[in-house]
Amino acid sequence: MSLKTYSIELPASSFSALRKTPAEFIQEMKYAAAVKWYEAEMISQAKAVEIAGLSR
Repeated sequence: MSLKTYSIELPASSFSALRKTPAEFIQEMKYAAAVKWYEAEMISQAKAVEIAGLSR
């Protein structure tokens, strides 16, 4: 699997609001996006797992 890196700008308060480190926040964003897109039937379960960085 080939990975690409993209950057987004977030206020520093984003991390403290959820009491997460930047790494934890990013992982949670990946989970949330994968779940939302899967629920909306925009992606398959396999693709959601891949986006979230999990294994089936």
